[in-house]
Amino acid sequence: MTDHPIDVLVVGGAGADTTVYVPELPLPYADTYAVPPVIDRIGNTGSGVALGCHALGLRVKFVDLIGDDPQGALIRGHLAARGVDFAYAPSEAGTRRSVLLVDPGGRRLSLFDPRAVPGQRMPRDLYLPALRSARHVHVSIVDFARHVYADIPDGATISTDLHDWDGENPHHEDFAYSSDLVFLSAARLGGRREEVMRAIAERGRASVVVCTDGAAGCHVLAGGQVRRFPAAPPPGPVADSNGAGDAFVSGFLYGRLTGRPPEECVRLGAVAGAHACTSEGTHEDPIGLDALLGAQP
Repeated sequence: MTDHPIDVLVVGGAGADTTVYVPELPLPYADTYAVPPVIDRIGNTGSGVALGCHALGLRVKFVDLIGDDPQGALIRGHLAARGVDFAYAPSEAGTRRSVLLVDPGGRRLSLFDPRAVPGQRMPRDLYLPALRSARHVHVSIVDFARHVYADIPDGATISTDLHDWDGENPHHEDFAYSSDLVFLSAARLGGRREEVMRAIAERGRASVVVCTDGAAGCHVLAGGQVRRFPAAPPPGPVADSNGAGDAFVSGFLYGRLTGRPPEECVRLGAVAGAHACTSEGTHEDPIGLDALLGAQP
């Protein structure tokens, strides 16, 4: 590691998930479905990266805006119980929420309520001390987080996850072109996957672009070349695919911050993502370091 007190600072992206297990997706119209117990849990992308990196022994700080509401209390309680250092300021609109429909095979449909406040900014005194102490900064794609880039000191590396970006929505551009390591999903790219990956590298500062594609594995652009890597087999029955992408990011960051080559970073990310698919909920059981390093290549 290094003498930085914080290995990973995660900016933004805490939320609460309401998970509903449904008989199939897409769900045909009906007036009523009887479902198993509906459960509220911690969710959203920043929570997953913070919890995942913490479970791997990295020193993590998490900063965000959340509501003074039951969902915010759920987030604070979950992070505190697991020892994640979390600092927050109040958001006028309340805590971000998602309703997740999950089918018996673990596939999900997310209904996301961003609770965005136009023009909202994160107080600088909330994140500046941590920013100056962090070796790596992971920026979630919430609108107020884009303003943090200007304060990131030279020497800190930066990552972001664009999720299901279509390569065109301008909301994502600041994140895509201002980060050294960019993750995104192939979900909405179709045949434009490599074109979008190369555009991120050419128009911005990214030296590595990782495009995940579920069970098909992922594609990695580094050194001007795009390579495909397979997914890791889940270590048990698939229960819920929520959180797999955030787990992948955590595993990859662990590899990168411990000096491993890109191929090994991808493998560690894939192992972490596969593990996430075997537990219900989005971030309930992040993989630990022994399990991550003990998985067979």
